[in-house]
Amino acid sequence: MFSTKTMLLAGISIYCIITLAAFLLPAITDESVKIIVFWCIAFLIGSSMGGIQALSRSFYGKLIPADKSSEFFGFYNVFGKFAAITGPFLMGMVGAYTGHTRWGVLSILVLFIIGAWILIRVQEIE
Repeated sequence: MFSTKTMLLAGISIYCIITLAAFLLPAITDESVKIIVFWCIAFLIGSSMGGIQALSRSFYGKLIPADKSSEFFGFYNVFGKFAAITGPFLMGMVGAYTGHTRWGVLSILVLFIIGAWILIRVQEIE
């Protein structure tokens, strides 16, 4: 019904919403609303994290040559480690520069937008 690429873009969109909600969370003054928003963020992360990871591996597996899959998945894992460093580094640098961690959280949105922009340009293989 939906292509893998479409679902990946939906997952990235969900993470963009999560990032925006996390940025706005400290500005909410009503504690009961803040708790509800916090739990909505937690629900969105919990319900989309595994799916987007599985979809991305599946999508990548379709794009790479079958006879060199171990080499390409090694490359995939190296980029995963790079992403695990880049996101927190960017968040920390922006947070330190601005003096507010919420701006660091918002900076992660840039990475999601760049990722979606690159993904849109990838031709899906059936």
